[in-house]
Amino acid sequence: MGRFDTILWDVDQTLLDFKKSEDYAIRYCFRKFGREATEETVAIYSAINEGFWKRIEKGEINKKEALVQRFYQLFQQIGEEEMDAAAFQAEYADALGSVYYYQDDSYELLKSLRGKYRQYLVTNGVTYTQMKKLRLSGFDQLADGIFVSEQIGVPKPYKEFFEKCFSMIPGFCREKALIVGDSLSSDMQGGNNAGIATCWYNPAGFENSLDIKIDYEIKNLNEIWDVLQEEKRWN
Repeated sequence: MGRFDTILWDVDQTLLDFKKSEDYAIRYCFRKFGREATEETVAIYSAINEGFWKRIEKGEINKKEALVQRFYQLFQQIGEEEMDAAAFQAEYADALGSVYYYQDDSYELLKSLRGKYRQYLVTNGVTYTQMKKLRLSGFDQLADGIFVSEQIGVPKPYKEFFEKCFSMIPGFCREKALIVGDSLSSDMQGGNNAGIATCWYNPAGFENSLDIKIDYEIKNLNEIWDVLQEEKRWN
């Protein structure tokens, strides 16, 4: 038997370039509300958004509340307090799910792995946005299953998220599972919490600032083949 038979893929900023989609969605929504988003506006929002998602991961804030609050905070910082944060969030969720950009030919990669390994998508994103994006990108047809934290009831990196996912994977074996993702705090910590092997997708070559245990590290998604080749030593 091989070393791995199941791959858990993170979606945003792993299989898909979330930053490009974010840039598009913010600019589109500002135009729809009669404004123009500058590079600075996009950068401010991106930092605010990342901060809120870190708080969601830590259980410090409710996701539904955070999704609107991030725009309240953005509008306050850029002097647009009169803008409707809740209405903006609704438009943004739809716009964000309407575009996708593959990273490292990720669609062809998952297509080539299909049938050789079981592949599941694990994401902390908003259900509506993620499902729309995964349908348009075609990943919903390549994956053996899709697990969204909003539906599971708890986000990555919590062990409970993974345990619920594992319970829905037929014949799941923890020792044969590998999670691949870009986030140290969500994906790699989550893999450690769940007791499965981890592969950090790190194209920018960042330092492991959180000192989290990582089993493998790749800079291009196609390097996953090198990781999977380890199975030869397990035959």
